[in-house]
Amino acid sequence: MEKITSVSNNLVKETVKLQQKKYRELEKKFLLEGYKPVFEAFNCGVEIEYVFVREDKISDYEFLKDKIIPTTEIVLKKISTTDSAPDCVGVGVQKIFGIENIKKADKVLLLENIKDAGNLGTILRTAAAFGADLAVLFGDCVDLYNPKVVRSAVGCLWKLPVVHITDSAEIMKYFKNHTKIATLPKSKNLLKNFEVNAPFVVMFGSEADGLSGDLIKLSDTDLKIEMKDNVESLNLSISCGIVLYELLI
Repeated sequence: MEKITSVSNNLVKETVKLQQKKYRELEKKFLLEGYKPVFEAFNCGVEIEYVFVREDKISDYEFLKDKIIPTTEIVLKKISTTDSAPDCVGVGVQKIFGIENIKKADKVLLLENIKDAGNLGTILRTAAAFGADLAVLFGDCVDLYNPKVVRSAVGCLWKLPVVHITDSAEIMKYFKNHTKIATLPKSKNLLKNFEVNAPFVVMFGSEADGLSGDLIKLSDTDLKIEMKDNVESLNLSISCGIVLYELLI
């Protein structure tokens, strides 16, 4: 494609709009910032519309062929959400997962009301690494295609099906045969002694509020991570990592 050097270019303006959630939802597209997310998205079959690439780095992106738009650091700074402009910023088409992915999932991670984008991306990366079959975003979670989620997932966003569910009745409908496990700060069941067979759904709430009463009520069992008495809690992504490792590996 022809080189673009002006921040007033129409395609640049359209790309900048994808920094906002409402435009990502409207267009069903999202930003890919940096080599790793672009490369992993490409390898996972994500449809990539185009990628702005700094002119002196084009040789690193030959796999994109005619998707490459040569550009300058000024343009990359305009369209990127990071403090320092990456070598490239691309636009991908959101990958939508649905009922067929739910039906095939035995080892399920459910995240309720997760607001921190960095936490969400890290958790999804961990779940993909340890072999979860599905992640469910329940309630008011941060946008899955928030640029910070995409970056912190480090290319793992498309290696794990992710679906949105908004009603606890749907949890019971889709996962009626799964053991539903609530992770709680207070439980008689310690993770080190906990055993469960698939299929199961392990549920985590936000750092601020934990799991809602509705999800706790529909759970079949619960567990907690054993810790020193003088430590109140762990970061959510750390907690998820510990529990997922124990249950999945």
